[in-house]
Amino acid sequence: MAEVDDFEEQERRFERQYQIFEKGPIGEGAYGKVYKATSTRTKEWVAMKRMKLDAQEEGVPSTAIREIALLKELSHQNVVKLLDVFCKPSKLVLVFEFLENDLKQHMKRMKGQLTPSTVKSFSYQLSCGIEFCHANRILHRDLKPQNLLIDNKMRLKIADFGLARAFTVPVPKYTHEVVTVWYRPPEILLGSTLYSVPVDLWSVGCVMGEMATGHPLFPGDSEIDTVFKIFQKLGTPTEAMWPGVGELPDFKTTFPKWPPRGWTNIRNTAAQVGADGIDLLDKLMTYDPKKRLSARQAVLHKYFTDVELPAAD
Repeated sequence: MAEVDDFEEQERRFERQYQIFEKGPIGEGAYGKVYKATSTRTKEWVAMKRMKLDAQEEGVPSTAIREIALLKELSHQNVVKLLDVFCKPSKLVLVFEFLENDLKQHMKRMKGQLTPSTVKSFSYQLSCGIEFCHANRILHRDLKPQNLLIDNKMRLKIADFGLARAFTVPVPKYTHEVVTVWYRPPEILLGSTLYSVPVDLWSVGCVMGEMATGHPLFPGDSEIDTVFKIFQKLGTPTEAMWPGVGELPDFKTTFPKWPPRGWTNIRNTAAQVGADGIDLLDKLMTYDPKKRLSARQAVLHKYFTDVELPAAD
């Protein structure tokens, strides 16, 4: 009983620290709702993420524990800051720094027409954030425009680490039910359970390509539809391009044989990112994960030589 009273006192104290701005959530995902609030202490806006806890399960879900543990370890200008946590058996609230919108909303407002310098800046900031995650042995596994927050100074921050996990060497088998299907790399779409940091770099390439073209690159309505959309743009992979592809569980020798179209033939890409940007896209979206560019190599790519970055605080 004393433990329940203690939880309730902690909850009252926590709720006094934050005042929710609107009744309705500003965002909702598989793991909870996000509300805009103010800190009564700092007077700054914050984002409160209320996690859904299953009454049938004891304790806090592993996805929430994972997100808390990982974000407490990460401190980088391109990763969203976790400011506070409140937890009791039936409730979990994470408090993050507040950013005005996400990349999906920003692109919609711009009608999909970002300037070449904006595409370059956001791509660089995303690459820096992922390089930092990977240097700290963390896979994000769910990079997409909705999970990339943008502030009013055009700073990009990676958010939503609910599907992230720390990785070890050697890499164990992971679930293939990760990464929103449009941004999912071919090795996962084709059933591989052995994967590592290259999965995030494929997603970086998908986001960069979407910013350049104004549209998602591979908007499939299922896994196989997404696979075919990838093959139609980049060509059906062969053993020469990707050694071992024929051994992946869901690869079929009966797949249609599409030739690669080349990035210069994909809507608006050449005009938006130029030859260096196309070279970077080629290397981010290499079929063979072993040959795919690393985040460190991406950050150092010549495409970013003249990148213009937002001013720091």
